[in-house]
Amino acid sequence: MGHEERAHSMLGGSNAHRWLACTPSARLEEQFPDTTSEAAKEGTLAHELCELKLRNYFYSVEFGKTKFTRAVNKLKKEPLWQDEMNGYTEEYLDYVKSIALKFEAVPYVAIEKQLDFGVYVPGGFGTADCILIGGGILHVVDFKYGKGVPVSAEGNPQLALYALGAYEAYKILYPVRTIRMSIVQPRLSDGLSEWECSLEELLAFGNYVRGKAELAMKGEGEFCPSEKACRFCRARAKCRARAAANVKMAFSQDYGKLPPLISNEEVGNYIKQGKDVVKWLGDLQDYALKECLAGKEVPGWKAVEGHGSRDWADMETAFVKLQDSGIPEEILWERKPLTLAQVEKAVGKKEFEELVGSMVVKNPGKPALVEESDKRPAITNKVSAAEAFKEEN
Repeated sequence: MGHEERAHSMLGGSNAHRWLACTPSARLEEQFPDTTSEAAKEGTLAHELCELKLRNYFYSVEFGKTKFTRAVNKLKKEPLWQDEMNGYTEEYLDYVKSIALKFEAVPYVAIEKQLDFGVYVPGGFGTADCILIGGGILHVVDFKYGKGVPVSAEGNPQLALYALGAYEAYKILYPVRTIRMSIVQPRLSDGLSEWECSLEELLAFGNYVRGKAELAMKGEGEFCPSEKACRFCRARAKCRARAAANVKMAFSQDYGKLPPLISNEEVGNYIKQGKDVVKWLGDLQDYALKECLAGKEVPGWKAVEGHGSRDWADMETAFVKLQDSGIPEEILWERKPLTLAQVEKAVGKKEFEELVGSMVVKNPGKPALVEESDKRPAITNKVSAAEAFKEEN
């Protein structure tokens, strides 16, 4: 079965962060169709390539070079195929190989393993990208092709549920003491996250999940809108709890009793709280546009054709006419080198690094405001005492 055709559990691993934080959302989402995006389809294609590479490496007898090449060539015919997928998936393969080599003995490796964690979550199941077991260690590895939002392995509910499912599946065959979880996001500069916990801690999480799952199945509990929980929720545009929270944040402040200027602490809080207000308004607009295009009424709004862009009906004929009229050819064409990123994409990340990696310099980026949890060190324009002293001398 292809990755795209696989069934999904209502209380699955990939949406666990949502139904654990906001238990009624699981039933609320059932009222909306499950849609996908081009980015998601691209990720599915990259996952399929990852699976082929792992099978070829760990199970080369059953899935040798001929089968591997034939399967990869089939993927290359997909409309969303990009050559850069080879490099990114190779990074994932290299990481899994490095993990396997750290085991004292050859570990058992399960690839794209469907796991049942119904002991903890009614009807709960999901597919783990890769599981390695041996020497008392159970290691769950997850590949993410997205390049927008970094995902941490620390306390990650998706990986924890997969670890519970893997433990239940293999505990008779393999004794387990330690749980390790990794998320590989090769398209991010800092795209590796690792975490470890004991079996006791994992089972304690399982007991915690049971109570939350019971509420979610019944559609009960408190709605808890947040930027993370609402991001991919299918009900995010019409959810009343999210609307109420954002309206309260954006429009219902009692300024009369407060000082005329807000403090830096308030600035930080407003930025954090206000991020979802912006996303919520965007979700509302997307939903309203779809409704209008479907012929439904959204009072006060309508769908119109946007401002179009101009293009040549026949560029070749137009350029010939311009040149015949005395316009020099060099004016019509622009010759410039590809950007560094474009060259790396065309050559391939691995070969690029080997050939010209030493010739690349990294310029400092434009200052950006991020949350304190970001791993990058803080910067400031303020001159330190040591620097000031150095300047004076």
